[in-house]
Amino acid sequence: MSLLRPKQARRADSVHRDNIRKSLERRLEAARSQNNQALVNQLEAEASYLGI
Repeated sequence: MSLLRPKQARRADSVHRDNIRKSLERRLEAARSQNNQALVNQLEAEASYLGI
């Protein structure tokens, strides 16, 4: 098993968080376009929890 070097691990973490943020933004946009306020509220809470 190979271990990532610290710099690579930080980069992987950064890319992962960026992908989560982009996915969350797309999901929020879809929920808003469907006027699904309950889902918007849930996704905004998720973003807040993740610090995004």
